[in-house]
Amino acid sequence: MGDTGRMADVSVRPALPADAPAIGTIHAATMRLAVEAGLREALDPEIAAGFDPAGFAGQWEEAIATPPSPLHRVLTALDRATVVGFAAIAPVDEEVRAGLDADPPEAEILALEVDPARCRSGHGSRLLAACVDVLRQQNAGHVMTWAVQGDDPRARFLSSAGFAPLGMRRTW
Repeated sequence: MGDTGRMADVSVRPALPADAPAIGTIHAATMRLAVEAGLREALDPEIAAGFDPAGFAGQWEEAIATPPSPLHRVLTALDRATVVGFAAIAPVDEEVRAGLDADPPEAEILALEVDPARCRSGHGSRLLAACVDVLRQQNAGHVMTWAVQGDDPRARFLSSAGFAPLGMRRTW
């Protein structure tokens, strides 16, 4: 007998420290892809190797286990029991708020990432909706996020969700 039409068991929940290795793997892959999109070319293999999943995992484990404030949150997207994406939210840094003209956002989506092999399956939209739910509970009226210039798929996703460019730039 074929598929009965059941929807896959997909969800979003607060991240657990045990999710950190999967989050690290996803973040290393998506960060590398974002940098390549911004540069509009593939990274040299030696540079690409610097996007170390274990290094990212350690940072995410700490962020999950000991967040800097109750307003800092990490969420995970699941497909059954597999972590397929994550998002992180926090209050907007005061320096960033000071650089905005009128009506500065109170909250920031620091990361909203989906395993590249699982994109276009609704995980990003579910993560964004969960972020909005949490931010509403925190009484955040406005939210901002960042995209690498040249990461056109992310820009289209964010635009379709109602985000508009603020004209701000970050440099490293």
